[in-house]
Amino acid sequence: MSRPYKLKKRAEHRDAVRQRIVDAAIKLHQTIGPNATSMADIAKKARVGRVTVYRHFADPDAVARACSGQYFARHPPPDALQWAAIADPRARLRAGLAQAHAYHRSTEAMMTRVLAEVREHPVVAPYHALWRATAEVLAAPFALKGAAAIRLRAAIGLALSFDVWRILIREQGLSDEQALSVVLRLCVAAQEDAHPTTSR
Repeated sequence: MSRPYKLKKRAEHRDAVRQRIVDAAIKLHQTIGPNATSMADIAKKARVGRVTVYRHFADPDAVARACSGQYFARHPPPDALQWAAIADPRARLRAGLAQAHAYHRSTEAMMTRVLAEVREHPVVAPYHALWRATAEVLAAPFALKGAAAIRLRAAIGLALSFDVWRILIREQGLSDEQALSVVLRLCVAAQEDAHPTTSR
């Protein structure tokens, strides 16, 4: 057996073990939560020794970064730039909010735990940035300025929120379409407030 072949097989084995560790951590994060997940738990779930886990990841933060990268690669968020092709403001808003809510449903198990326990952890920062950028794309065609623009972006940010979606669906028992209707009404009301009808 040649040396290059041995090195290749060793690298493949190392990568496979690393992948098992990351997969184990992802499963634990969305079942018992990041805070309750120890390196020992990950080792047990991955069927490796703790030393092996530390050989691949120096600390829990390193595991969290690897988990986050792989989880969102497997669950890519909606591409807000695709909605830029929708010129009508309300049509774009409906399309964006509908896709955001569908994404919340598909990632509910993980994000319920993550946002409850490590909302302000740096590894979650790209998730928050994603929805801020999404709100900008959805607000843009309304072309509001100043306080009116701030009010509309706030309403859209609320409508995009995982927490709001979960309250409407899980706590209030709304259907997907009902929840979408509620947040759309909120955003439209915020936009219409910028153009009040003058009473005569």
